[in-house]
Amino acid sequence: MMQKNDSHIHEFILLGFPTIMELQALLFVIFLIVYLLTVLENIVIITLIRRNHQLHKPMYFFLGHLSFLEAWYITITVPKLLINFLVKNKNISFTGCMVQLYFFIALVCTECVLLAVMAYDRYVAICHPLRYPVIMNHKVCMQLAVGSWLVGFLTSMLKVFFISQLSFCGPNVINHFYCDISPLLNLSCTEQLVAETVDFIFALLILFIPLFVIIISYMCIISTTLCTSMARNRKKAFSTCVSHLTVITIFFSATLFIYARPRCIPSLDLNKLISMIYTIVTPMLNPLIYCLRNQEVKDTLRKVLCDTGAVSRVSESLDQPKTTTIIFQLNLNPVSV
Repeated sequence: MMQKNDSHIHEFILLGFPTIMELQALLFVIFLIVYLLTVLENIVIITLIRRNHQLHKPMYFFLGHLSFLEAWYITITVPKLLINFLVKNKNISFTGCMVQLYFFIALVCTECVLLAVMAYDRYVAICHPLRYPVIMNHKVCMQLAVGSWLVGFLTSMLKVFFISQLSFCGPNVINHFYCDISPLLNLSCTEQLVAETVDFIFALLILFIPLFVIIISYMCIISTTLCTSMARNRKKAFSTCVSHLTVITIFFSATLFIYARPRCIPSLDLNKLISMIYTIVTPMLNPLIYCLRNQEVKDTLRKVLCDTGAVSRVSESLDQPKTTTIIFQLNLNPVSV
């Protein structure tokens, strides 16, 4: 695919966030902390789900996939941004740009489908609780998870194929901190109608079909929950959905603004700020949102921390040298004079 491209440009310059050197150093520290914190949060969630049998449920199975996705999601863009803060040469090769674009689009599309699958899981759990173990069995969960990844990576393959066939004659400066579709289309010097149309159609499909599934699922959830007579069950149903709805609102608001619009709109600095929401902010907040709003995750994390503390105390006591205390008793008999 790369060999067929007849572009005159063999590398691009990622403009990123051009500022004074001191501010770039500060931004480097901030983004580095955010990146490490995000990866650590998602690894903790994946570890909790895998090692605790009480979390071996469909909801947490999909949450584990989401955490795995977002750990890679932020790794696609932020490390290159961190390097560009430290070096003057902010170039990225044409092949490197296409690879970054491919994996980024694949993960975005996968997350769209995965969020819809999680909404469907909540619909079955709340609206059909008795049939939930049968409908959402392990085989079905595996098929839904694998299907989400396949849809994302196949959609990305088609998008990147058409974009890679364009010619780029110059300039080669991308006004972004990673290779994205809109900035690349704006740099093309050949007819881009086909690539633009393919991208726009797939963007609508991959965004609006999952969003439609999410809306229908939550309409049914709200209807069922409002018909529930017990206030305790109603509160529990809403509490399990609030965190998911929060993630959906943040993610889809940003992605719809960026991708579900005509490609002729130029890339502005506003695009970079909006892109930061779903590329950096959302992956960092999602683990916190799910943990803080989910009692089972909080209880499991608390139990793990307590067990770790207990093991640590036992280990310390075993490591201490054993001492034997010998008590001598001195008997003084009175002496008569």
